[in-house]
Amino acid sequence: MITHPFEYTRAASLSEALGLLAEGAKPLAGGMSLVPMMKLRLAAPEHLVDLAKIAELRYIREDEDVIRIGAMSTHHDIETSTVLRRACSVLSKTAAKIGDVQIRNSGTIGGSVAHNDPAADYPAALMALDALVTMQSIRGERAVPFSEFVLDSFTTALEPDEIIREITVPADGPRTGTAYFKMAQAASGFALAGVAVRLRRDEGGRLTMVRVGVTGVGPFAYRAAAVEAVLEGTAGGPSDVAAAASHAAEGVDASSDMHAGAEYRAHLATVGAARAIQAALSELPGR
Repeated sequence: MITHPFEYTRAASLSEALGLLAEGAKPLAGGMSLVPMMKLRLAAPEHLVDLAKIAELRYIREDEDVIRIGAMSTHHDIETSTVLRRACSVLSKTAAKIGDVQIRNSGTIGGSVAHNDPAADYPAALMALDALVTMQSIRGERAVPFSEFVLDSFTTALEPDEIIREITVPADGPRTGTAYFKMAQAASGFALAGVAVRLRRDEGGRLTMVRVGVTGVGPFAYRAAAVEAVLEGTAGGPSDVAAAASHAAEGVDASSDMHAGAEYRAHLATVGAARAIQAALSELPGR
């Protein structure tokens, strides 16, 4: 398929890109979602601003107890980052399961988050991480929790003249275990269900922090609050895990399409939650 005619600018700086966005241009990050949509004539921007050469948007750095990730960091950057593998492992584990090698080398976290596909992988991890999304325009910048950034399928709090500049996530801290379970649709690699888990255990053997994010099941990613509430404060034994995981799709209007029905997706959420919790528990001391 051939795209609709459009003007193309490769921005050399963030300020140049923001100026063009203020005039109505649309940003192009890795192009893994936008370009296929343009080829199918599902999107027809008149002017694209390529962000690929803006060095100030591509970084991963530790800042005290948080990690700051530039929006143009690729999935490969995140998968292989020594900082993230050590201090925010669930994000690296999630990035490793995105698409294939070509996609991971080209796609960016900012582009994926802005697109907000309901079956994308990052949203599960970012929900579990209580991530913060920083957006910028010529009017200034603002930061919102990821749970408030996501509004609906393919819909976010991002304004037309804004780009995602940075995503901030907490460092794991001691006695923390993480995992990401994914049941992928075979052809596309998108998640029929994806579950990200972060756990922390105290020296007495009790789980003092439980965070569970789910993607692919409903119209957008969500925090499985009921799972967290049941598991937190327990020792994380098999019966505790089973009881908590049974709530993974509670209150969610599960999606149904040609790839999987609602009942099956809800079942995958339960199975995925149990497996991810067990995998995260296996990383904790004191077992």
